[in-house]
Amino acid sequence: MASLTSVIPDVDVLVALAPEELAEVALRLAHERRGNSGLVHLQSIASDIHGTPGAPDGYPQNRKKDAELALAEAWNWLSVQGLLVPEPGSNGNNGWMLLSRRARKILTDNTFKTYARSLAFPKALLHPAIADEVWLDIVRGDLETAVFKSFRAVEVAVREAGKFPDTEIGTTLMRKAFDKASGPLSDLQQPEAEREALAHLFAGAIGSYKNPHSHRTVAINDATEAQEMVVLASHLLRIVDSRR
Repeated sequence: MASLTSVIPDVDVLVALAPEELAEVALRLAHERRGNSGLVHLQSIASDIHGTPGAPDGYPQNRKKDAELALAEAWNWLSVQGLLVPEPGSNGNNGWMLLSRRARKILTDNTFKTYARSLAFPKALLHPAIADEVWLDIVRGDLETAVFKSFRAVEVAVREAGKFPDTEIGTTLMRKAFDKASGPLSDLQQPEAEREALAHLFAGAIGSYKNPHSHRTVAINDATEAQEMVVLASHLLRIVDSRR
């Protein structure tokens, strides 16, 4: 069975890790050290810091407090995110924890890093029309759904703001709505080149990120890429708001 010191032999590396980074190691060790009841205690991992009495397998004496604090922060992060939950009853009151269903799924799917990055994604960056649903999709790892919902919301917003019928969809709708000469959402006070560029931006975004998901299964495996896409959709929604 792996130990904290075998996974991270250098205490300087351990202390330099952010809580969410060390949390992945802590969660895997917790999973390995569960008893038959599924319970695990922080001290079962913290004991690795001190090592076996008389053996040189712990961290240096003058760094043990630093290592304990780093591990405690990682353990707390797991608890706050609902990946470790107190065992109901007196055991839980004494620090015994269970791995949550989400934690077990993350370990099975090997998606901890994706999950942690998604949690760090600021919900405030998203337009209110899509923030709640899309942020949850990102956190759950349902990236394709998050992107599709975001750009579908753009399409709906443009159609409503421009007072187009439901039959108008996709890139054609975008080009009509933002036509440099006659588009109801085009700002005639802006230079012609900018009005034309905005029409291209909306049409290109819908054509690239919404239409493919409407017609076939498109895999998105990079959480950061998905986050960038939904932020773009939010920016487009705010432009539409300014043209209503």
